[in-house]
Amino acid sequence: MLRYALDTNVLSQAVLAHGDRAVLARLRADYHAVAVPSPVVHELTYGYQRLEPGAKRTRLEEFVREAVCRGLPILPYDESAAVWHAAERARLERLGRAPSATGGQIAAIAAVHGLTVVTANVRHFADFDGLIVEDWSLEQA
Repeated sequence: MLRYALDTNVLSQAVLAHGDRAVLARLRADYHAVAVPSPVVHELTYGYQRLEPGAKRTRLEEFVREAVCRGLPILPYDESAAVWHAAERARLERLGRAPSATGGQIAAIAAVHGLTVVTANVRHFADFDGLIVEDWSLEQA
């Protein structure tokens, strides 16, 4: 059963030479319960596409293709997510706290699937109504 929607900064830990040990431990322990919102695939792909051809770019491209896209469920930004996102964006803008577009999409996908967002940037998701957010880097490895 899926429980978590991973933010870009969490998945990035798995490909870093010295990734956060607590995050990596939770990724291993909860691998069966994690999913990736499609905007995270965009961010990861955009990240390696910006690099010059070479070993680092190839390694990152393979990670995204094999470990992320073929290894984990990818959740789409669909009509339900778009409607949730629009309502939250309007509510937050009225409060003077407009969210980033990508953050809003990630939050919306997690919300419509009843998932907890796992991120190192908790404050980016804190204003969304009813969204549960966790930072696995704060846990003991």
